[in-house]
Amino acid sequence: MSSNKITILDITGKKKGENRITALSLHDYSWARIVDKTDVDIVLVGDSVGTTLLGYETTLPVTMEDMVRHTSAVKRGISKAMLVADMPFMSYQISIESAIENAGRLLKEGGAEAVKLEGGEEMYDTIEALDEMGIPVMGHVGLTPQSVHKFGGYRVQGKKRLEAKDIIESAIAVEEAGAFAIVLEGIPMEVGKEITNRLSIPTIGIGAGPDCDGQILVIQDLLGLGGDFKPKFVKQYADLESIALEAIESYIDEVKKGVFPTEETSYKIEQGHLRSVT
Repeated sequence: MSSNKITILDITGKKKGENRITALSLHDYSWARIVDKTDVDIVLVGDSVGTTLLGYETTLPVTMEDMVRHTSAVKRGISKAMLVADMPFMSYQISIESAIENAGRLLKEGGAEAVKLEGGEEMYDTIEALDEMGIPVMGHVGLTPQSVHKFGGYRVQGKKRLEAKDIIESAIAVEEAGAFAIVLEGIPMEVGKEITNRLSIPTIGIGAGPDCDGQILVIQDLLGLGGDFKPKFVKQYADLESIALEAIESYIDEVKKGVFPTEETSYKIEQGHLRSVT
């Protein structure tokens, strides 16, 4: 396991390399501390915090305060992976000035080393402005969750020829604007491969096929903590929900039966000091 800090140069250097980019999306110190023991390249504090931790139906209610708080919590748990933070809905769409201000908060207050925002050609000027300010940008095209209402739900994008063409052009625009990498979400594998071949920046897929330069999953989905949300693109590597339920039920049962706590898990007064508390 490497102890070296991952930088943008490490990420961009893996374009079309044999050693593909690994990324995880997580939102708290506990998982950050565990993930820091691995060789994952990128940790993304995604606005998926809204659906995984805060109980929202979509990512749209997530605020800048939410993102700053969770980004700073994750920052305190990692030392090696590159830390990227999502820009939440309406934190960058209103104006370039507000985008710069909010992205700056994620770096200054949250400790992020880059930000991620959704959109293609319509985000060109914003990405360019952030890059000029020294704020690295990761793009995101395809199924963009902040556009869930426009798409009529979380639906695969780019199945039709014209839709695929638009996504490819959006990805090219994101690169030309100055993004250092791009997330491809919820698109046919053929479109993911075409974009990866056309761009000189790394592509990171989530439901975009095996030909991207890297992959990302939300840690709750990977570990079986996503509940009934089980999209096709997720591979579940563990079933921690079942393990957690079994442990919690065992705790409840032992407390009810008086089995826990025991003398071994209880404190005792020092000999000769009983009079001082009676």
